[in-house]
Amino acid sequence: LSGSVCLESILEPYWCLFLARKDVVGEWCGHPINSPRIVGGQPASNGSWPWQVSILQNFYPICGGSLIAEQWVLSAAHCFFNRMGSMFQYNVLLGAYQLSNLSDNAVISDVQQIILHPDYNGLSGSTGDIALIKLKSPVKFTNYILPICLPESSTQFPLNEYCWVTGWGDIRSDVPLPDPRTLQEVKVPLIIREICNILYNSRPVLGLGRDPVKQDMICAGYPEGGKDSCQGDSGGPLVCQLEGVWTQAGVVSWGVGCGGSDHPGVYTLVPFYANWIQDKMSGRNGSGGKSDQLHNTRVVTFTLVSLLLALL
Repeated sequence: LSGSVCLESILEPYWCLFLARKDVVGEWCGHPINSPRIVGGQPASNGSWPWQVSILQNFYPICGGSLIAEQWVLSAAHCFFNRMGSMFQYNVLLGAYQLSNLSDNAVISDVQQIILHPDYNGLSGSTGDIALIKLKSPVKFTNYILPICLPESSTQFPLNEYCWVTGWGDIRSDVPLPDPRTLQEVKVPLIIREICNILYNSRPVLGLGRDPVKQDMICAGYPEGGKDSCQGDSGGPLVCQLEGVWTQAGVVSWGVGCGGSDHPGVYTLVPFYANWIQDKMSGRNGSGGKSDQLHNTRVVTFTLVSLLLALL
């Protein structure tokens, strides 16, 4: 569909906007049709978070992610770091609302490539917990499949700003989201990194050391706990409204338990990696972040040859 995007609008079913392809993401990102069960959360409205995706391995959901362009999804590196052996088995589910009851709005897309940031080392609390997924084909934007806006590297998210986390993860530690597994949302305040480190240092966690929240991370949640992302939400988006437009501030990365006191959820800070994201999406060689060593970037490319070999 070169040069046009047709949206099946609730109010105007046959409304079609003709836009230059280069303007599509900028025009449509961060504008869901509806304004808005993570821990302490509630079911979202269908279409409220049209950038939310589910990462599937062997068609089983393992992580979340966010659509950031027609052919690109943002997620967390830890979702893939220990699963590098059979990457051809990955797909991305877009436009879903209830995982156990998929509607006609849902689309499953094949994956062409996964790129992990070179700084990620696989350990809990590691820097560089961010990944890009290139889809095999561009997706068609609809009311239920739209991208989230990305921040610039200089974007500052106001402290104590209330933002939203979405996902299909556990509703409590080791308590899966029950059927029909409706997309959950939770409103959480951003917490300055220094305050977050004070909270974590007040109740040390074995293996994390002091000041575990690094400069490429941001915290969100309540000191008293109760509302948080949890297992299965990994890679999903933390989004905030900036001047009326939804913009991604973080990627669900790590935490201690789910919704516990003094241990807010920790997210990869998207502005910190804005240049790296743009470089990879445009095919440039800069690695961004804190490393310029392109040869360290983990890249897995999906080919017909690898699939045929796997089937032999």
